[in-house]
Amino acid sequence: MGDVSLRRALRASNEPHERINTRKTLIIESSPDDDLVNLEFLDEEIIISHLQKRYDELQVYTYVGDILIALNPFQNLSIYSPQFSKLYHGAKRADNPPHIFATADAAYRGMVTFCKDQCIIISGESGAGKTESAHLIVQHLTFLGKANNRTLREKILQVNPLVEAFGNACTAINDNSSRFGKYLEMKFTPTGAVIGAKISEYLLEKSRVIKQATYVLPRYIDSQHCKVMQDIVSSKLYTEQFDAIQECFRNIGFTEEEVNSVYRILSAILNTGNIEFASITSQHQTDKSEVPNSESLENAASLLCIGPEELQEALTSQCVVTRGETIVRTNTVDKAADVRDAMSKALYGRLFSWIVNRINSLLQPDMNICATESGMNVGILDIFGFENFKKNSFEQLCINIANEQIQFYFNQHIFALEQMEYQSEAVDAGLVEYEDNRPILDMFLQKPMGLLSLMDEESRFPQATDQTLVDKFEDNLRCKYFWIPKRVELCFGIQHYAGKVMYNVKGFLEKNRDTLPADVVVVLRTSENKLLQQLFSSPLTKTGFRRFHSVNCAAAYCSRECSGNLATSRARVTAASRSLPPRLGSGRTKMDTMEMMRHPEETTNMRRQTVASYFRYSLMDLLSKMVVGQPHFVRCIKPNDDRQALRFGKERVMVQLRYTGILETVNIRRQGYSHRIPFDEFVNRYYYLAFRAHQLPLTNKENVVAILERAKLEAWVLGKTKVFLRYYHVEQLNLLLREVIARVVVIQAYTKGWLCARRYRKQTQKRNRGAVIIQSAWRGHVARQNLKQIKKERQEAATRIQSAYRGHQVRRRNGHRDPPEAGGKTAEEERAGTKCDKEHTDHTHGGNVGLDSRDRQGKDIKRDGGRAEDVVTKPSRETVRLRDMQCKQGPVMKLQQRTPRRRGQQPKLLNSPEDSLYYNQLNRTLDYQGSKRKPRKLGQIKLLDGEDEYYKLLSTAESIPEEEYATDRTPPALSSGPLVSHS
Repeated sequence: MGDVSLRRALRASNEPHERINTRKTLIIESSPDDDLVNLEFLDEEIIISHLQKRYDELQVYTYVGDILIALNPFQNLSIYSPQFSKLYHGAKRADNPPHIFATADAAYRGMVTFCKDQCIIISGESGAGKTESAHLIVQHLTFLGKANNRTLREKILQVNPLVEAFGNACTAINDNSSRFGKYLEMKFTPTGAVIGAKISEYLLEKSRVIKQATYVLPRYIDSQHCKVMQDIVSSKLYTEQFDAIQECFRNIGFTEEEVNSVYRILSAILNTGNIEFASITSQHQTDKSEVPNSESLENAASLLCIGPEELQEALTSQCVVTRGETIVRTNTVDKAADVRDAMSKALYGRLFSWIVNRINSLLQPDMNICATESGMNVGILDIFGFENFKKNSFEQLCINIANEQIQFYFNQHIFALEQMEYQSEAVDAGLVEYEDNRPILDMFLQKPMGLLSLMDEESRFPQATDQTLVDKFEDNLRCKYFWIPKRVELCFGIQHYAGKVMYNVKGFLEKNRDTLPADVVVVLRTSENKLLQQLFSSPLTKTGFRRFHSVNCAAAYCSRECSGNLATSRARVTAASRSLPPRLGSGRTKMDTMEMMRHPEETTNMRRQTVASYFRYSLMDLLSKMVVGQPHFVRCIKPNDDRQALRFGKERVMVQLRYTGILETVNIRRQGYSHRIPFDEFVNRYYYLAFRAHQLPLTNKENVVAILERAKLEAWVLGKTKVFLRYYHVEQLNLLLREVIARVVVIQAYTKGWLCARRYRKQTQKRNRGAVIIQSAWRGHVARQNLKQIKKERQEAATRIQSAYRGHQVRRRNGHRDPPEAGGKTAEEERAGTKCDKEHTDHTHGGNVGLDSRDRQGKDIKRDGGRAEDVVTKPSRETVRLRDMQCKQGPVMKLQQRTPRRRGQQPKLLNSPEDSLYYNQLNRTLDYQGSKRKPRKLGQIKLLDGEDEYYKLLSTAESIPEEEYATDRTPPALSSGPLVSHS
C-alpha cells in the first residue's frame, strides 16, 4: 500500500510548473515487458520496437537479464528523487520497473551480503548519458551507505561536478563530454556505511587547452559567430556555474590559498596562449625568435610568480648538456610556439592530477573507523565514450582503444568465461556466437608489432615524420581491421567493434612524445608559488599519474632568489650532469639530467615513456581494479544525434545494439547460467535454508541439491565442482535467505528482550535493596542524632527546673525563719543568734532594709501557695556553723570583695549554699527594683542612667557575704546610700 500511495503522489507531482514539462505520464509500475529475456520471440526488429514503445512512454530503462539498458531521454525526469531511492531500497527487482537505482542497490546488497567488492561498468557512445548515470549511482550509494558524518556524503556527491569542471568539454555531439577516464571507488565498512572515496583518472586530453578542434567548443565560445563572448563575467549562467564550483571547493575541503593558486595557474595558462613570437635576424643567427608584445608575457610571468626575462629565455632558447658542457641554442618561431604549448599542456595536466590527488587525500577513509583490509569497495567506471568525428586524431584513437578494451571485458565476462566453464564443468548448454574483438586489441596492444609499439618506436627517431609513421603502419600492420585509404594523405582506417573510423595522422608523433623542455621545468620549479613548485617536483607513476608530496618539501628545494635568472639554474644542472656516470651523462638531454637530480628513485625507462606507454599501463591498472569485483553492466544508448527529446532513431539505435552485442546478450541470458558458484561457497552461504543454524553440513553435492529443492528453484544445473544458476536464481535465494535471517533476528530480538528484561528486574531489585539499606542506615543516623538532641534538651530542662526548685526552697526557708509560726529554734541557736545580732547591730547602720526583704518574702510565700507547705524551713547545719564562725571572728573581720567577672564570661554556677544565699538576695533586690521599671524586650540592653539606685548600689557596694542577710531577723530598709562595712 505504501508503494502504491508513493507512486500516486509522485505521479500527481508532475505538474506543468516543474522543470520537466511533458505531456506524457510517467509509468512507474512494473510489467513483464521490463526484461527483454521474457519476450516470446526475439530478433532485432522486435527488440527495437519494444524499446521504442517504452521510450515513448518515458520508460528509459530496460533489463536484459541482470544488464541494464539506459536510453538517454535528453530531458529531466522526476524519477530520481529521494522518494525513489527509498522505493528501490532493498526491494525485489520484479516489484518495481527498471531503474538505475536498482542496479546500484543490487551492487550494494551484493557487497554487504557476500563481503565482496563490486564494480559498475557504464559504457556507451559519447553523449549517451554515461556521466549522468554515474552521478545517479553515486547518489543512490550515498543514500544506502548512510554514514554518521553527513559532511562526508556531501563531499562525495561534489567530487564528480568538480573533476568534470576541469576534465569535461563541450563537443559537437555532447555538451558535457568527458575528456578523461574516471574510476571512482566508494569505500564502505563491513556493515555498509560509506567511509570515503578514491578517484583515479586516466589519459586526460590536454591538447584542447592550446587549440580547439572542430569537434570541441569551449563553454565561452559562441558556436554561431565563433568569437569570444564579451559578457562572460556578466552572464548569469556562467556566474551560477562559477559559484557552484566555488561551493564544491569549499565542501570538499580545499583551502582558500589552494583555490586561489588554482585560479592563478588557470589564468596563467590562458595568458600563455596569448604570447606571440616573431623572428629576428642578427649578424650570426637568422632563426632567432623573440616576443614583440610583452604584455601577455608579463601577465603570465606575474601569475606564475616568475620573472618575465626568465620565462622569455626559457621559451625562446634551449639548453643541451653534452659531455659536461652546456650549449644554449635559440628556438625558431615554430619551435618557440611548440614550447609555449607544451608548457600550457604540462601546467593543465599536472594541475588536474594535483586536484584529483588532493580530493583523494581529503576523502580517504579514517583508519580509526575501519581498517583498509576489512573495508569493501564499489567501483564506478565512467570513461569517455566511443567517438567518430569527421576528423579524428590521436585523442580519438586512444579513446576508442579504451572502449575496445571495455567491450572485450564485457564479452569475456558475459560470453567467453561462461562458455569456457560450461565445457570445463561438463554442463550441456547451448553455445552462443558473439563478435570477439580480441584480434583488434592485439593489433593495438601487442609487442613489438602492435600499433602503439610501432608509434613509440617511430617517436624515438628525431627525424621521423607523420608520413614515415603511416608507412611503418602500412608495412607492419597486415590485418583485415587496418587499411590505408587511396588518394588520401596521412590517413589510415580501423574497423572497430562499433564501426569504421578514419584517423588523420597529422601531429601523432608530437602528441605521443609530449616533450617538455627542461628549461621550462627549471624556471617553473623556481616559482614563488608553492603549488606550482609542487606540480613540477613530483615523480610520475607508470600510468602518468603524479605522486604529490608535501608542499613545504617542494618549496624548500625550489626556493628562488628574486634577482636570479635562468643561467643560475642551468649552472646547477651542468654541475649535476658532471657528477653522473659517463653512460648517463653523455648523450642525455637536460630534461633527463634534471629528472635524475630530482628523482633518483625513478628508472630510466619510466622517464622515457610516451603517452602511448602511459596509456597502455593505465589500461592494465584499470582492468586490474575491475576484475577484482563482481561486475554490473549499464549500457547507455543514444537515441538520436540531434539531442532532441522523445525522438527515437531506429537506425541509430540499431547500430548501437549490434556493436554492443545486445541480441547475443539476450540469447545467452536466456539459455546460459550467469551465476556459477562452487559447492563449498554455495553451502556455506545458503545452508540456513535447509539446515538448522547450529548445524554445519558437508559441502557436497547432496547438500547443494537439498538446499535447491528446499528453495523450490527450477532450471539449475550441477557441474563437477559448481552449481550453475540463472541470473534470477541468486535474487530468489537472497530473498529467501533474507526472510530466514529476518525470522532469526525476530527470535533473537525476543530472546534478547526477555534476557534484558530479566537482567533489568534483577538490577532493579538489587538497586531497591541497596536503597533500603542506605535509607535504613540514614534513618538510624537521624534517629540517633534526634535522641542526642532530646537528651541534651532534657538535661538542660532538668538543670533549669532544679535551679528554679532550689531557689524556691531557699526562698521559702528564708521567708519562714523569724516568725514564731514558722517553727521554733533551739535555745543554743537563739543564744548564738542573739549574740551575733547584737554585735552586728553595733557595727552596722540600723535601718529598715530587712523589713522590705521580709515583705518581699511574704509575697513569694503567698505566690507559691500550698506547693511549699511540706518544705522544712529550718536552717541547715552548715548555715549555723558559718554564722557561728562569723560571730567568733567579731567585728574586726571585713567583708571579702568578690572578683568581678568579665563580660561574656560563663555565669557562676551555684555550687555551694553560700552562693545560693548570695544570689537569692540579689534576686530579691532585682525583683524589687524591676517592679519599678518598664520591662525590656528580648535582647535589649539596659543603659545606666544616674537615676537607677539599684545599679548605683551594685557599682559602689562591696561584696556582702550571704550570711549577713541570712542571719538578720529584721533586714534593714533599702536606703539611698550604699551598704558599706565598718572597718
